[in-house]
Amino acid sequence: MRSHNVTVSSLVLTTIEQVTKREGLSQKDLSSAVLELSRLFTKERSALSGSYLESPAFSAAYLNYFLPVNLSKIQVLLDEMPAQQANETFSVLDIGSGPGTGALAVLDWWHGRGSVSGLSVVAVDHSMAALHQAESLWSKYCRTADLTGTSLQTCKADVARTGWIKEVEPRAPFNLIILANCLNEIHANATDPIAMRSRLVTELLALLAPQGTIMIVEPALRETSRALHQVRDRLLQEKHCTVYSPCLHEQNCPALAKPDDWCHEERFWAPPASIQEIDGEVGFIKDALKFSYLLLRKDGKTIVDRRPDVYRVVSELRELKGEKRAWLCNETGRPEIGRQDRLVSPQNAAFDEWHRGAIVKIERIAHKEKAGKLSALGRIDQDCVVEFVQSI
Repeated sequence: MRSHNVTVSSLVLTTIEQVTKREGLSQKDLSSAVLELSRLFTKERSALSGSYLESPAFSAAYLNYFLPVNLSKIQVLLDEMPAQQANETFSVLDIGSGPGTGALAVLDWWHGRGSVSGLSVVAVDHSMAALHQAESLWSKYCRTADLTGTSLQTCKADVARTGWIKEVEPRAPFNLIILANCLNEIHANATDPIAMRSRLVTELLALLAPQGTIMIVEPALRETSRALHQVRDRLLQEKHCTVYSPCLHEQNCPALAKPDDWCHEERFWAPPASIQEIDGEVGFIKDALKFSYLLLRKDGKTIVDRRPDVYRVVSELRELKGEKRAWLCNETGRPEIGRQDRLVSPQNAAFDEWHRGAIVKIERIAHKEKAGKLSALGRIDQDCVVEFVQSI
């Protein structure tokens, strides 16, 4: 039931190749820069400078390796958003844009679905070098694809400072506001970073069109994911918005109940040959897109109709001795569900195809009684009907 692998378009790869400047940078040097940048992104985030794209080696590493990965994550979520007609005007605000990853993702996504006439993007970043790269990628893509009728405007601003939002207010409302891998970097040293980030998202909601979407993408790390869950809870408690996806409820995030839990996505990905080559040199395996995300809206629209028997699968399907188990999430909480191998039947066969991110419907969950108490582990019986509501 999984969808086909996500791929990077040849137009994007050609554009990156045209823009990347690798003066004197060998393949070995490029791979070394990817390895170092990965370490900074995952293990030494406090040491990561906001101006890393001004380094020729890091810039080449980001454009050739990390940009295609992050662009694909955004396009996966564009597929998940409510349908938008390709002939309609579409206005995007890309916050913490870096070299325009979000802008390029939307441009390429729309081009793959027809006309991009009427597409406009405002890219906001504190690095002028990054904004120049965004302009170069955009113009090269449009020239290669022979596109007209699109526009990219850049805005140099520090979104952690008050008053910056006046720079983009005249372009509002926006149909889509993107914060990709940047929210965790904003107000990182604040006394209450969750409150400050929530306030930023609240300000952005005021710039959102009534039927628009705020897309927040974060690394699939425990620290960054849990911080995103906390921002989510605060926004919902203050009733500033609702969650379109991935959550199937507006309750507090159950992944925060235990300090070692967090929720993230994993989607199959077919990496281009250039990334496979780097992976081979540095020892990475980039065959899946891993990230945490929120799609927020003001109109109450949700990815599926919410019901107590409809769940999001929030773990891999784990094979144990004599049974399989997975963790689910919906308005009733975050239950662990299992089905014994001896109870496989045509009614519950869909269970074997469960995967992280899928939305499923379960007719009935049984709980065994032990020592006068019901077991926390839910069971799927032989006659229980299990269905896919939506795969990924």
